[in-house]
Amino acid sequence: MHDAPRGDRFVPPLPPNAPRMKHNRFARWLGRTVLRLGGWRVVGEFPDLPKLVLIGAPHSSNWDGVWGIAVKLALGLDIRILGKHQLFWGPLGPLMRRLGVIAVNRAAARGVVEQVAMRMRGSERFWVGIAPEGTRKPVEQWKTGFWKIARAADVPVLPVYFHYPDRVIGVGRPFVTSADMEADIAELRAWYRPWQGRHHGTP
Repeated sequence: MHDAPRGDRFVPPLPPNAPRMKHNRFARWLGRTVLRLGGWRVVGEFPDLPKLVLIGAPHSSNWDGVWGIAVKLALGLDIRILGKHQLFWGPLGPLMRRLGVIAVNRAAARGVVEQVAMRMRGSERFWVGIAPEGTRKPVEQWKTGFWKIARAADVPVLPVYFHYPDRVIGVGRPFVTSADMEADIAELRAWYRPWQGRHHGTP
């Protein structure tokens, strides 16, 4: 039987079918403490789904990763996160892997979609998190990898936003992809427009 931590004023409860890390009271205390000290909280409900692609935007600061990891620890959520391989230098490498970060070399990213989709199809429970902008700078176009992974693995996309004015991380409703990638991404980008990152929103 899965350990299902109760929700509190910082994070909502994690549903039964979401993938979980091995219970670690200290990690959950640490995550909640970071959120409390930063004044952040999570709003919305996580879907009761064993597999999905979670996208987080607007991504405009390295602080996004701090708050995101704090939520992951506070929930006890076992989510894999795609991150640039430069994060794995020196002693940070083992820590990044322990936190579930998968290194991606942007100069040689070919095959990542297939590898992640295959791991997802072969797992009972598998959530992966991606920043669709692919950079902290404002962009006119999102990277398409998240859509391709969701499509290849036949799983929904879960949009999650950062809204710095209110220090809120918001969870949207699962989005089922269609055969029209451009229309899907345009619809998701439009959903993100009300939310403001640390340095910019979604154009």
